[in-house]
Amino acid sequence: MEIAVVGNGEFTIGFQLAGIRRIYAAETDEKLIESVTRVLKDTEVAILVLKGSDMERLPHRLRSTLEESVMPTVVTLGGEEGGLSMRERIKRSVGVDLWK
Repeated sequence: MEIAVVGNGEFTIGFQLAGIRRIYAAETDEKLIESVTRVLKDTEVAILVLKGSDMERLPHRLRSTLEESVMPTVVTLGGEEGGLSMRERIKRSVGVDLWK
């Protein structure tokens, strides 16, 4: 399973340096939508990392799809995480509340 990162150059550079191979540059809204859609169709991707402000730029329907997605699990950094805490995301992915 792979980790994919979608965002502008400043956001993705650290992930590239850390060895993440699936990096999708998205400087415009159109490229952002195209890249996120591509990642959603990729069955090898288990985790999608997005910048919180990029999540807000997505159309409502695509954002809702990402918020409900289990595979890949979507993690947003900076800003709000689509209204879900990390605890809720893990619970949705694993199916069990690990904090109990």
